Amino acid sequence: MYEPNVVGDWHEYDEHAGLRVRVHRLELAEPPRGRDDAAEGLTYFSLRVTVENRGSRHYGIHLEDGQVDVRIGSDGESAFIDWRNSQFIEGFDVYPLRRATAVLYAAGPEASLSHVDVQVQLRVEEEWTDRRLWAGGIGVHEGVVGAQPGAARESLAHQVSVFLQDQAEEGTA
Repeated sequence: MYEPNVVGDWHEYDEHAGLRVRVHRLELAEPPRGRDDAAEGLTYFSLRVTVENRGSRHYGIHLEDGQVDVRIGSDGESAFIDWRNSQFIEGFDVYPLRRATAVLYAAGPEASLSHVDVQVQLRVEEEWTDRRLWAGGIGVHEGVVGAQPGAARESLAHQVSVFLQDQAEEGTA
């Protein structure tokens, strides 16, 4: 059993040296070409799936509809994915030190968006990778999901943020 990733974390594939993927930038966002009629009454959000090649050879990758599953709420109900507005990675060669990013637009009831699970199954050189899961939510900072209560307050990111705010306040007084 593997541990799910937190939105913002990178996952490296052992079977494809140097290739890694992450789900990030989970945020409220309206789709660029307008809302789909089927999403009436739902709240739109977007997320990005980035594939990065840190290896020494190029990989042909595919990340198309059906390879990303988005579940929302504590019951894990399927989110509405707006395929018309989403941008996928369809047969792209990712060379060393390069990235390719898919942008997905989805929608769901606003009350369910504090819990978003994204499952990705990448296809590399016509070979399917194992499915991997990222957990996050709208309004939850990347890297804090799954932390113990109060742990976010003690995180390094929070400490840096407080320090910078204190410094800015001292400089303006």
